[in-house]
Amino acid sequence: MTDVYENDIFKDGKINGYVTDIAAFYGCTADFSDISVNLTGSSTSDVNRAIAAIDEFLTSEFEVLYTTPSGRQIKPKTYGQKYYVDAIGKSELVICSGPAGSGKTFLGVAMAVKAFRNHEVSRIILTRPAVEAGERLGFLPGDIEEKVNPYMRPIYDALEVLLGQELFERYYEKGLIEVSPLAFMRGRNLDDAFVLLDEAQNTTTEQMKMFLTRLGLNCKACVCGDFTQIDLPRGVKNGLGDAISVLSNVDGISIVSLNNDDIIRNPLVKKIVAAYEERDKEIDYE
Repeated sequence: MTDVYENDIFKDGKINGYVTDIAAFYGCTADFSDISVNLTGSSTSDVNRAIAAIDEFLTSEFEVLYTTPSGRQIKPKTYGQKYYVDAIGKSELVICSGPAGSGKTFLGVAMAVKAFRNHEVSRIILTRPAVEAGERLGFLPGDIEEKVNPYMRPIYDALEVLLGQELFERYYEKGLIEVSPLAFMRGRNLDDAFVLLDEAQNTTTEQMKMFLTRLGLNCKACVCGDFTQIDLPRGVKNGLGDAISVLSNVDGISIVSLNNDDIIRNPLVKKIVAAYEERDKEIDYE
């Protein structure tokens, strides 16, 4: 069965990858032509469901996910970000890669807070590998908690924006929100929780497998990272790329790839990312 769906947005091809993934979720293939996409599936039902899902994705408003105590409305601002939050909503595990400023960490934390505040889970667990980017962990002053705090700072910042400092500190003191280095996840069973692994490009394949096998009952997990900011020693395979390769066809897992069009920080960031990508292409070519 084949049917056609038309929309002018297909002209530049920027969202075609997301539409292809939506079609694949319903067992259909997508073939793009100018302002239309031909959807082919094994049954009329599959094609119709794919068309309905694509139409909703492209025509529905960018829904507000969460409103902060200060009144700031948190919602996706690009189709890539919308696809990302939709994937978190429907999948038990989402693995997202994307450049700096594309919203992968902040939106992931926002979805965790939303699930927690809606009583879908009883706790939030946020983690990232404590990999040095030019500094040695042991050279930093203080005890182990003080040493790892700088690595957790971006997550703390997101939580303080989303919850307000007072409420965040209250949840944190009660153990309802946990922010820990990845090494502290070993041996645990993470039930009834929303778990987010940030900076996943700095995990080894062994660390990634360890983390993913911690997931318990009523657990939703989000893994995000940026392939352009790998701080692992040269020659060490990163767990993010390995997980995407190994798990891309596993039911219940969504793979999301954000790009430069999803960067929503200072417009200069998008130009900086593009300039470094161009430089890296020249180095690879040489």
